[in-house]
Amino acid sequence: MNGPANAALAAGPQKVDVLSEGSPEVPLAWAIDLLARQYGLAGRLSPLTGERDRNFLLETPAASYMLKVSHPAELPLVADFQTQALLHISATDPTLPVQRIVPTLTGQPSLIAQPPGGDARVVRLFSYLPGEPLPKAQRSQAQARELARTLARLDLALRGFRHPAGELELPWDIQRADRVRSLLDCVPDRARRELATRALDRFATNVQPRLSRLRAQPIHNDFNIYNVLVDPQDHARIAGVLDFGDMVHAPLIDDLAVAAAYQVDPAGDTMATLADFVAAYHAVLPLEANEIDVLFDLVQARLVMVVAISGWRAARHPENAPYLLRNNAVSWDRLAACDAIPTEQARNVLRRACGLA
Repeated sequence: MNGPANAALAAGPQKVDVLSEGSPEVPLAWAIDLLARQYGLAGRLSPLTGERDRNFLLETPAASYMLKVSHPAELPLVADFQTQALLHISATDPTLPVQRIVPTLTGQPSLIAQPPGGDARVVRLFSYLPGEPLPKAQRSQAQARELARTLARLDLALRGFRHPAGELELPWDIQRADRVRSLLDCVPDRARRELATRALDRFATNVQPRLSRLRAQPIHNDFNIYNVLVDPQDHARIAGVLDFGDMVHAPLIDDLAVAAAYQVDPAGDTMATLADFVAAYHAVLPLEANEIDVLFDLVQARLVMVVAISGWRAARHPENAPYLLRNNAVSWDRLAACDAIPTEQARNVLRRACGLA
């Protein structure tokens, strides 16, 4: 068995299928009929992009919704993890800008349905959050700080939440970053392979031995710029947080590492940008020294996962390559920018930013 297959299998059989198989099509007519029967809704239905699931935008005269038909390999337990998390957030911090679950006519938050000629899949309907996708918005320091504060609020809202699916192994879980090492065999450029390998070596040395001592809880785990909406009239105001599909019970600091990875500016002052972002998060949800000390290595591990997993998947699904590789090139640049900074220097800068000696 080749290296990439070994790495995928390490993530568990259910997630092997989700990552390696394309998501089967869902007939539009079937989705329209399901919405009428199960939700009593009708309107204009159009497909949306997605990495694993089949998503649709439903526009009715009264409101807009997002219909999500999960990948057939995704366990109902995993989908329920995301569903229950959103219900928990709406109860603990109702003002957080996350999607709301729209129940069926019988009051259920989700259902199992079988498209024609396919396997049974989990179906859910969400409220549709209006807003400008963050990649299209004007970037600013005020926006980055608000992004960090919103993530901190989200983590606080999830602090008391528990679900059995949180313990399942997921391929995008940074605490298992070393498992993508064999996927780097698919990277043709030797210098890039060595760059990514150095980051994984630092992760193995500096992070893995400390993981068991870090605070852990359910986390969003994919707080990237493509999962955030801003107010079209005020790009510094966060209007929506999307896609809870990679949730996991993991070290709290992993959530900040994912978000911080997308804040690295290869052409700017990497540490100044990261320090400001981390300080904004810390002001809402105070970090511990041991969490700060592994953060910079976790950021780099996340960047390696982005280039390794997306590159591997794009090679197998060229029809979806533009979507899968949307963060690939800049992630290599971000990884190179971080690689140039000694770990101890980064730790000291981040500690000072959070007021720790």
